Amino acid sequence: MAKVASKSEQKELVIFKAGKKEVKLRGDFRNDTMWTTQADFVQLYGVDQSVVSRHIRNVFKDGEVEEKSNMQKMHIANADKPVTLYSLDIILAVGYRTNSATAIRFRQWAGKVPR
Repeated sequence: MAKVASKSEQKELVIFKAGKKEVKLRGDFRNDTMWTTQADFVQLYGVDQSVVSRHIRNVFKDGEVEEKSNMQKMHIANADKPVTLYSLDIILAVGYRTNSATAIRFRQWAGKVPR
């Protein structure tokens, strides 16, 4: 189910598909993680952006995941401000909190993606 774009690059495009949902993640396999945006969380888990923000804030507040090493800012061409990317640890933590069938499928898939 996962598609990897280029084996030669450090950061590869990985695609998760579940039914009609398709989410592109940036694979960083040298660091054994993947990165995505809040917009991708919304699409992946089928929840409102405010729910995603609240879950992320609570994941950090509860000390479940360290904020510093699990977030990075990325400048996108023609964008007014940088976009925040979140690591696989955050993606999974939010998935546990949303407790959806798609979140379960994502966790199963993420465990099988070659790193």
